[in-house]
Amino acid sequence: MAGIFQRLFKVGQSEAHSAIDKFENPIKLTEQGIRDLKKDLQESMKSLAEVKGVAIRLKREAEEDKKRAVDYERKAMLLLKKMESGELEAAQAERLASESLSRKEEVSQKAVRLTQDWEKQDKMAAQLQRNVEKLKSTVSAYENDLITLRARAKTASATRKINEQMAKVDSSGTISMLEKMKSKVEEDEALAESYGEMAAVDKSVDDEINAALEGGSTSPASDQLIALKKKMGITQ
Repeated sequence: MAGIFQRLFKVGQSEAHSAIDKFENPIKLTEQGIRDLKKDLQESMKSLAEVKGVAIRLKREAEEDKKRAVDYERKAMLLLKKMESGELEAAQAERLASESLSRKEEVSQKAVRLTQDWEKQDKMAAQLQRNVEKLKSTVSAYENDLITLRARAKTASATRKINEQMAKVDSSGTISMLEKMKSKVEEDEALAESYGEMAAVDKSVDDEINAALEGGSTSPASDQLIALKKKMGITQ
C-alpha cells in the first residue's frame, strides 16, 4: 500500500511542475492527477475489503475452535462419568478422555494463533480504513480546488485577452488622429463662417436699387435720422 500513497498526486511531482513551467495546461494535469487518485482509491478500497474479509474469517475460525475446545473437554468429562458409572472400562474411558483432552489442547492453541492473526488483520484493516478515508478527503479537496482553478483560469484568460487587446492599441496614434480631425473640423467651420460673411456683404447693385425702391415706409431709424437733420438745419 505504501507505493499507492507515494504517487497520490502527479501535479505535485517534478514532472508536473516542469510541465507547468513550460506553460502546459495545469487544469488537464490536475484532472489527470484526480483520475489517478480515484484509481488509487478504488485499489485501496479493494485491498481494504480483502483484509477485512481475512479478518472476519480468522475471527470466525478462532471462535469455532474455542467452541470445539469446550466440546472436547465436555466429551472427556462424559467419558470419565461413564467410567465411573461402569458403562465403560477404565482403560478405554481414560484413553478416549486423554485423546479428547489432547484434541482440546490442539484446537485451543489453534484458536489462540487465529485470534492473534485476527487481531493483526483487524489492526491492518483499521489502518487501511484511515488511509482510505484520508484518500477520499484528498480527492474531494482536490475536486473542489479544481472547480476553483477552472473559474480562475477562465477569469485569467479573459483578463489576458483584454490586456493583450489594450496593449495593441496605439494610444499616441489615436490621439494624433483625433487632433487632426479636430483641426479639420475647426478649419471647415471657419471656412463656412467666412463664406457666410462674404455672402452677406457681396450684394449686387440691383439689390441696392430694389431695396431703395421698395415701399414708402421708413424705418424708425430713418425717421429719427430725418428729425435730427431738421434740427440741425440740414436740408439734404
